[in-house]
Amino acid sequence: MRKIIVLSMISLDGVLQAPGGPGEDPSNGFKFGGWVAPFDDESYGNAVQEELKPAEYLLGRKTFEIWENYWPKHKEFWPGINDGTKYVLSHTRELSDWENTVFIKNLEDIKNLKNSNGSDIQVWGSSELIHLLLENDLVDELRLKIHPLLLGEGKKLFDDNASPLAFTLTNSFVTEKGVILSHYKRNGAVQTGSIPDPDESQN
Repeated sequence: MRKIIVLSMISLDGVLQAPGGPGEDPSNGFKFGGWVAPFDDESYGNAVQEELKPAEYLLGRKTFEIWENYWPKHKEFWPGINDGTKYVLSHTRELSDWENTVFIKNLEDIKNLKNSNGSDIQVWGSSELIHLLLENDLVDELRLKIHPLLLGEGKKLFDDNASPLAFTLTNSFVTEKGVILSHYKRNGAVQTGSIPDPDESQN
């Protein structure tokens, strides 16, 4: 069984829309495209380069179409995204000229992909797809870059339909500009309990 790993740049309020540039995804009037640029430094760049190593990818159609028009022309920066297989969840697309692209149709296709043999699968962008994965407990790891700003609007990593899931922090690092890089691994069901009343503990 493969792991599904969500990698995301987010704001403190969970926005993941258009981190890379003003023209990346201005849908719904989003006006803060390129909001990660002020936080770039050497440690941030090193972390990104580590994440760009070859993998296989699961993408939503909207993210795929943004990338389809960009990455084939910039192979020198991220050869992995061109060489790796890209599985795209779409009800409307079946073909693409972008090499190594496979279209899938539904949740069952995702489950079959996860249960197949192969390398781990990375999910980038694709907020609606991530919501679907979290709702159906299909995310094994979260690798987040949490930026110290509030955007107040835009597509978000989490919605109200996610299944209750527990994660364990396996690695963390803070860049010089205050970005928290944190890796979480799926860790069973949510546990609950009661915090002891300090007054009762003194009796």
